[in-house]
Amino acid sequence: MKHIILFLLLAGAATAQTFKVPPYQKFKLKNGLTIYLMEQREVPLINVSAVFDAGAVQDGNRYGLANMTADALLFGSAKYTKAQLEEKAEYVGADLSTYAGKEVAKVSASFAVKDQDLLFDMIQDVLTKPTFDAAEFDKYKQRQLLTLTQQKESPRAVVNNYFNRLVFNAHPYANPIAGTPSAVSAITASDARQFYQTYYTADRAAIAVVGDFNTADMKKRLTALFGGWKTAAASAPKLTEPTVSFDKSRVLLVNKDDARETTFLIGGKGITQNNPDFIPVTVVNTILGGRFTSWLNDALRVNSGLTYGAGSRFGTYRNSGTFAISTFTKVSTTTEAIDLALVVLDSLHKTGIDEKTLTSAKNYVKADFPPRYESASELAGLLTDMFSLGFDESFINNFQKNVDGLTVAKTRQIIDQYFPKNNLQFVLIGKADAIRDKVKKYGTVTEREIKAEGF
Repeated sequence: MKHIILFLLLAGAATAQTFKVPPYQKFKLKNGLTIYLMEQREVPLINVSAVFDAGAVQDGNRYGLANMTADALLFGSAKYTKAQLEEKAEYVGADLSTYAGKEVAKVSASFAVKDQDLLFDMIQDVLTKPTFDAAEFDKYKQRQLLTLTQQKESPRAVVNNYFNRLVFNAHPYANPIAGTPSAVSAITASDARQFYQTYYTADRAAIAVVGDFNTADMKKRLTALFGGWKTAAASAPKLTEPTVSFDKSRVLLVNKDDARETTFLIGGKGITQNNPDFIPVTVVNTILGGRFTSWLNDALRVNSGLTYGAGSRFGTYRNSGTFAISTFTKVSTTTEAIDLALVVLDSLHKTGIDEKTLTSAKNYVKADFPPRYESASELAGLLTDMFSLGFDESFINNFQKNVDGLTVAKTRQIIDQYFPKNNLQFVLIGKADAIRDKVKKYGTVTEREIKAEGF
């Protein structure tokens, strides 16, 4: 058994060291639409990922509009009703889904090669001729309003929204993706149609197709499907970097009267996706709070039993990002858990990382990396991420080498530069009466009610 385990570990390490982005072709149609084609013949499947510059940052004050527009793409098209789209995809075992995030919206599909004529016809119709059926939209809106109400019952579902608002203030990066009840209530199918016409533009979009096909034939197919698609030119200005200034520690205390736990985030400004130190930051954060055996989880879960799990993460965007330590604990142990989390963060700065710990984290990151891109659907998503986030395959191809190149001396610089320790920002969701006086020591306190509108 030991020999088998050793073999698997070595095989995994070898895979990590040799992983490269498979060959692909990239071209642009006359309307500006970028196309990626990557042949993967192992299984008779085709995967499609389409990305648009149509995320929640474009919502303005109509929070939730990007999310609702993405969902509404599947409420019917020129050829297919909502029911037909669902029934036909289900009948052939295909997947057709949409998603809106902070900066982009995506349409994804996975289907058997034998069903490609049907699915490509459906994809084209959904992308280029959505109808935004008003009756379907109104039913969906009622479900969304119920979901927003339910989310407020789960602090972990909304704590990031409060944190983003605290960090980014009025910048669009603070926009909650799912929206707020008052904003969602006012959004109509006509609003979604207008949002689609404004932001689903070919000149800022890309479609990636990965799977079992001939590249020359697929190029002809996509050119025929989308070459004549005419959209308005992109008109939204590129987002600027938000002004994030922390001159003091702040505490946002969100009262939930019936809370038995306090859910909290501690952090501040992070990094962009394209930061040249992204990989070293990832490795160091793995040690602090990025895996089950991290320092934070050991301290708050394993050794003290204050929580079932604790961690840290960097949320990255094109022009900014956040760093946050997150966990939850009993109301009675709120300050004990926060203090311990701060001790762990302080130890990162004071004692740094030794060679043994760094080697362990590097091996973990390298082993964790290739499985993210094992499937054709993940590779399709990678290609559209490369387009939307502005990086190329060198980031992937050199990942292991750059991990290996991280030294103990370099980690000291990374910690000092990117892991905040002063003027930290705190978001706590819990029973305010029980913890209000105790948390004043962390900074200037502002209070909100979780049942109040917005974040």
